[in-house]
Amino acid sequence: MDLHKEVDRRRTFAIISHPDAGKTTITEQLLLYSGAIRQTGTVKGKKSGKFAKSDWMEIEQQRGISVTSSVMQVDYDGYKVNIVDTPGHEDFSEDTYRTLMAVDAAVMVIDSGKGIEPQTKKLFQVCRMRGIPIFTFMNKLDRDGREPMELVAELEEILGIDSYPMNWPMGMGKMYLGNYDIYNKRLELNHPDDFDGLDFIGLDDQGQPESHKELLEQSSVYCDALDEVELITEAGNPFDQAAIAAGELTPVFFGSALTGFGVETFLNAFVDFAPHPTTTETEDGKEISPYNDQVTGFIFKIQANMDPRHRDRIAFVRICSGEFQEGIEVKLDRTDKKLRLNNTTRFMADSREEVKESVAGDIIGLYDTGNFQIGDTIYTGKEPVSFKDLPQFTPELFMKVTPKNVMKQKSFHKGVAQLVQEGAIQLYKTWHTEDYILGAVGQLQFEVFQHRLLNEYNSEVVMEPMGSKIARWIKPEDIDPSMSSSRNLLCKDRYDRPVFLFENQFAENWFQNKYPDVELESLL
Repeated sequence: MDLHKEVDRRRTFAIISHPDAGKTTITEQLLLYSGAIRQTGTVKGKKSGKFAKSDWMEIEQQRGISVTSSVMQVDYDGYKVNIVDTPGHEDFSEDTYRTLMAVDAAVMVIDSGKGIEPQTKKLFQVCRMRGIPIFTFMNKLDRDGREPMELVAELEEILGIDSYPMNWPMGMGKMYLGNYDIYNKRLELNHPDDFDGLDFIGLDDQGQPESHKELLEQSSVYCDALDEVELITEAGNPFDQAAIAAGELTPVFFGSALTGFGVETFLNAFVDFAPHPTTTETEDGKEISPYNDQVTGFIFKIQANMDPRHRDRIAFVRICSGEFQEGIEVKLDRTDKKLRLNNTTRFMADSREEVKESVAGDIIGLYDTGNFQIGDTIYTGKEPVSFKDLPQFTPELFMKVTPKNVMKQKSFHKGVAQLVQEGAIQLYKTWHTEDYILGAVGQLQFEVFQHRLLNEYNSEVVMEPMGSKIARWIKPEDIDPSMSSSRNLLCKDRYDRPVFLFENQFAENWFQNKYPDVELESLL
């Protein structure tokens, strides 16, 4: 294997958006154009029974939302493309944030009728912090929406990034004629039958159509688009591939994920301009090259019960360097333990195939019997490697949880342990009685937890809301159980680190004034 060549043809990206912007739908279209599937599903496919390939969990199909990141690898135009479809709902931000640590680029899907929404802004800021190149797809042009000029201006103003429209819509909704493809110098037609079956019409050096000019000029949406394109090319940002790679300029595409229009054009440009895997920084500041012979990688996600028949547990690994081969022996940095990795898989959402070899940029699955935790580094050779910690959020909402049937304690404890190890929810125990308390960023996490515990572990639970709390960690040497009260409950997290759950900001301030030498810390 030519390692350098194989790494260079990898494209690994996450798709991010606000809920309902069409993120999962565009994922389906990308799979369709790559030949990975023959027919697209739909996120809300209850009547047809055809669900989105990336929404494989039962609760995702019931609710019509993505609640966990799913990974798919496809071949497209000579490239190996790793696609990660992330949850759009803010309650699952932590899963999405960790996933963004494992990709080289991001595709930001925006609903053209709504523009920049709060969750889009949050996820974009994470990409900017990491310097991840961002490609923007303005979706739902098959519906009437906001003016394209307004959308692009808002993109630059709110997100603080320069943009370069790769194409420009000619109308929208029922009047959506197609796109004026600025970069490829052609017209992409939404209704080929109106133009003798042509999907594209080339443009000459003056930007004029090479055929059907008179017919096009009769269309007001074509003429309006022509004026706007002229304005963009004269006053807009120049195309700059280096700025794209640095995450300073986002190429903007228009289209409809639902109908598939504009998606193939987008995908062709993406694989050409998205970066191949680059260096990964270790905890001590070193840079690991993807072309390094030493195999390295990190666990960014753990998922239990992807196959309910086998009650399996899969650790998702981003390969950072080297050539990974089946049966390879690696070391786990956290435990210094040697492991031989025989059962490795690559994914198409819930379906999988055995992996014989992978290289930097690939995302593979390791069958896990409890060895791995999120954030673990694996490596080969004698030189130890430890990558930076992945983000963990400080929870804001809390619930007491107990099994409804005391005779099913075993399945309850197993289910809680596995779902907590996935990072789906955080677990705390009261300091003296070790009662279980769950912590989450949003209410929907509790609902998903309860649903999965019942359906995957046959454990029905009673959940008692505790409301919002402020979680703050302290050093073990500062522990004094007498500090605990109903307003500042002393607990321990899953790693047995002491943590206080404060009733409110007043309670935290009161505690800090009473115990000025005790340092309080949050996770993120």
